[in-house]
Amino acid sequence: MPQLNPKPWFAILFFSWVIFLTIIPTKIINHIQPNDPAQVDAKEHKNDTWNWPW
Repeated sequence: MPQLNPKPWFAILFFSWVIFLTIIPTKIINHIQPNDPAQVDAKEHKNDTWNWPW
């Protein structure tokens, strides 16, 4: 039964995990976010209390 021979399947498993753990994360991390969040000053966004009409 060729399914029980681990030689080719182990190599395929090993190299696929090497690709998943080294190449793909570096490609994903290298992407630049188009809208970087800017620092917001707390004094700019001071909200007044809202007086409810009822």
